[in-house]
Amino acid sequence: MNKVYREADIRNDYKKLTNLLIERRLTITTMESATSGQIASLITDTEGSSAILKGAFITYCNEAKIMQGVSKEVIEKYSVYSKETAISMAKACAKAYSANIGIGVTGTMGNVDEKNIEASVPGEVYIGIYVDGEIYAYDVKIEAMETRFEYKMAVAKEIYDVLMERLG
Repeated sequence: MNKVYREADIRNDYKKLTNLLIERRLTITTMESATSGQIASLITDTEGSSAILKGAFITYCNEAKIMQGVSKEVIEKYSVYSKETAISMAKACAKAYSANIGIGVTGTMGNVDEKNIEASVPGEVYIGIYVDGEIYAYDVKIEAMETRFEYKMAVAKEIYDVLMERLG
């Protein structure tokens, strides 16, 4: 059974998240590949978000990930499509911005990556979350979507859900 992801609900969720982070004075940053900035964009849709989001990285290619602190060895050993890479992304962005929370997300949306055929499985997404020194890793399977935007919003919802679990 396909999970339903409603854009209006997801936007409302991120408004709640942003307001919670503002209230708790927790900073957040992202290093996004598969979602190409969608998470940071959802956070900044709420007024006052500049108090908690100092910046974010869109690292769509491996070189960009490495430039921002992801180990080339991690990518080579585990592939760009892995929990290990997502964790490294989360740690690297949190360190770069001295943020309480770092989110790393990588994966394959609707089509196979021709440069990584064996590791690239459509709908498989890897999420790393760094929260004040604690690391959490998740892999989620997103059912086929019609558009990349729908994939991004589905992944955003999955990230919201696991992050809210961690924030209590």
